[in-house]
Order: sequence, then C-alpha cells, then structure tokens
Amino acid sequence: MAALNIQQIVDLAPQLLRLPFRQVWASYDAEADVLYLNFKKPSHADDTELTDDDILIRYEKGEVVGVTILHASRRATGTLRLPG
Repeated sequence: MAALNIQQIVDLAPQLLRLPFRQVWASYDAEADVLYLNFKKPSHADDTELTDDDILIRYEKGEVVGVTILHASRRATGTLRLPG
C-alpha cells in the first residue's frame, strides 16, 4: 500500500473550505502536468477563458464550473483569483 501523508490532506482542508463552491472534484494528468478542478457535475462548459498564467476558467451559462491548471507541478503556493 502506498504511503499517505494525512497531514497534507488536513492542511488542504481550510483552503478548500474558503472556495466559493460546495463541491470540488479533482483529477491530475501527470503526463501532461495538468490539474483539473470541477465544481459541478455534470458540467457542460459553454465558454472558456485563458488567463495570462496558463489557467483555463470554464463557464456554463456565465457561472464558473471548473478550472484547468496547466504546468500544475511547477506552481508556487499562492492565491487563485477568479474573475468577477
């Protein structure tokens, strides 16, 4: 069985609770180094915005339904600000 650092998960909890979303689904593609965060399931994005720092913000009827973070493993800890 793989080692699990419970403290990393516990440390993440306050950050997740500050998000303006009640549910978050995450998946990571290691080969592409892309982190996918979805805030609605199912979601059917009808618009996407690419930020200057290679983050895709996905919208459905004007509401944010997901974020795709390119080059995820190379990101420094910081704050992600959604437009609006």
